[in-house]
Amino acid sequence: MSPKSRSHLVPVSVARPVKSPRPRRRSNPVETVAPPGPATSMAAAATSTRIRPDGERALFADEPIAAGSVVVVFGGRVIDTAQLAALPKDRQRFALQVELDQFLYSDSDGPGDWVNHSCEPNAGLRGQIVLVALRAIEAGEEVCFDYAMSDTYDYDSFDCSCGAARCRGRVGPEDWRSAELQRRYEGYFAPHVQRLIRGG
Repeated sequence: MSPKSRSHLVPVSVARPVKSPRPRRRSNPVETVAPPGPATSMAAAATSTRIRPDGERALFADEPIAAGSVVVVFGGRVIDTAQLAALPKDRQRFALQVELDQFLYSDSDGPGDWVNHSCEPNAGLRGQIVLVALRAIEAGEEVCFDYAMSDTYDYDSFDCSCGAARCRGRVGPEDWRSAELQRRYEGYFAPHVQRLIRGG
């Protein structure tokens, strides 16, 4: 599977942004992290959601996925910390932190919303919303990423039972500070976490 091929992504109720003419000059460019309006995540056609033996839903590879391939593109609307806090606790965990005080959240769950945490992940972030395979992912393997790659705000701390040999036991908003994780995930942290690591 080619990592550059777009045919491997399956859109799930994604709202298309309205195209506006490009300005000739942009003195103060603004980056957007998601199209306006409702949207959900997209996942590679080689994946599907299933129920794990522990009863939790998760995203699995249905066929081999090559290292570097796009596995998920997260979607949703951008909300701030106050809006996140106003959500029911069981819905907050579906948010993805994309900036120090901004989160991507969708009211309707797409396949990508079921990517769980692992302390030994097989996927990592490229930018704010794209999840890529860190290594070759075998058919039948669960797709996971380490929440330390994006989380700096305490909205989803939990005791971890991922079963990995390097399981930290507890996942929280300070995990990105670990020198070991910074070495292991270099290049796969969300931009806001990368800035914090650089001291910015």
